[in-house]
Amino acid sequence: MSISQTSGNAPAGGRAALGALRKVTASFAVILTTLLGLLVITFVVGRMVPADPVIAVIGDQADHETYERVYKEMGLDQPLYVQFATYLGNVAHLDFGQSHVTKHPVASDLARVFPATLELATLATIIGAGFGIPLGIISAVRKGTWVDHLARIVGLLGHSTPIFWLGTIVILVFYAKFGLIPGSGRLDVYNEGLVEGPTNSILVDAILAGEWEVFWDALLHVAAPALILGYAAMAYLSRMSRSFMLEQLRQEYVLTAKAKGLGQRAIVWRHAFRNIRVQLLTIVTLAYCGLLDGTVLIETVFAWPGLGQYLTSALFFADMNAVLGSVLLIGIISIAINLLSDLTYRFLDPRTR
Repeated sequence: MSISQTSGNAPAGGRAALGALRKVTASFAVILTTLLGLLVITFVVGRMVPADPVIAVIGDQADHETYERVYKEMGLDQPLYVQFATYLGNVAHLDFGQSHVTKHPVASDLARVFPATLELATLATIIGAGFGIPLGIISAVRKGTWVDHLARIVGLLGHSTPIFWLGTIVILVFYAKFGLIPGSGRLDVYNEGLVEGPTNSILVDAILAGEWEVFWDALLHVAAPALILGYAAMAYLSRMSRSFMLEQLRQEYVLTAKAKGLGQRAIVWRHAFRNIRVQLLTIVTLAYCGLLDGTVLIETVFAWPGLGQYLTSALFFADMNAVLGSVLLIGIISIAINLLSDLTYRFLDPRTR
């Protein structure tokens, strides 16, 4: 390579590096702005809630002097912008405050409850995607047949049935009536405390500890709520998958492949399916994010000790430190999942690189 070629390539490489740096900086700025906006809205709305956080801490029987002292200790006598600035300063040092309900640091509470929600949402997404995507594709390929009509009915029922109602029916029928599923919670009483691991995920920690009895007990407990959430996710994913596949099957390259004598299976899975992978990844990501921050109802029905139940309790008692910490965690996880999906897009579709 000549000197002139080397000098000519250097500025191009520098421009590429500068462009990549600008993209990273812009993405980082968008993430910070999103999280800041999320905190501002939650903080302001939380202060507008009629519940009194001081009463939640000291009770309604405390005298006025105690009320005033706790009111000042909690910093509620300061202007709203000062309270928010103080909170942001603490968050910058990874201090999310103390929960007024549990009396524990919010960070430790979130580390305890979030793995339960992560277990539930992950299994539900696997169930929803594992059944919903193939069902939607088969429905598109068999458009107008009884298979298509049955798949659409199943999807419609899953999309329109309230989750809390379905969960209540499952408990009444399969637990109270027939005893086919275990009760509420993550484990039976005799298995609680047997496994304590670094992840706070009962399934993972039981495998690491070799406690297979605890693992199967935890799996049985998570099965019912995961299947209900997975059914709701399956209804959404099957409907979208059917729509994506129908659009591809109308394309000219499909007609060309048929004219060349290519079999239907090869056309659908080797060509059409490859063209909808990015779209499928998008809807699976959206479904997963929705399950992570939308498990409140199912966690309440099954007394599942996850983030949804923790956030509901915090809202009920006006525990704003716990509410803000939970909202911030949900925002961070959602952004991280979307960034991961963007990276996967680049791997699946070279046109986005």
